Amino acid sequence: MKYVCLGYIEAGKFENMSESERNSFVDECFTYDDVLRRNEHFAGGEALQPASSAVTLRFKGGKVIVTDGPYAETKEQIGGILILEARDLNHAIQLMSKHPGVQAGPFEIRPAADLTEMIRDSEKRRGKAKV
Repeated sequence: MKYVCLGYIEAGKFENMSESERNSFVDECFTYDDVLRRNEHFAGGEALQPASSAVTLRFKGGKVIVTDGPYAETKEQIGGILILEARDLNHAIQLMSKHPGVQAGPFEIRPAADLTEMIRDSEKRRGKAKV
């Protein structure tokens, strides 16, 4: 089963580390990501640029409104996502508990939604059924 792990970090924490601290932290994280890959638990992931580069879309009054910045004002911001392959939630928790990234801020772990059936039903309704 896939789990989406959202890694949060306090705004400015990474930028305020010394170069040596940043390099050490990054190397520890990538080393553990390699462990996850070798054991076929790493299904994907991406780091995110700072929240200041984000835009948020909202549907309001019949149209899409675009605003600068993250969805919510918080001290911690999403720093990246990791898609994990795990047997169950407890296994995902065990795997992510060992990730050095947890030292920088919390990780939210959520089961990925399997949209296969929903997509198939929508394709049928839209006349795009696969042959």
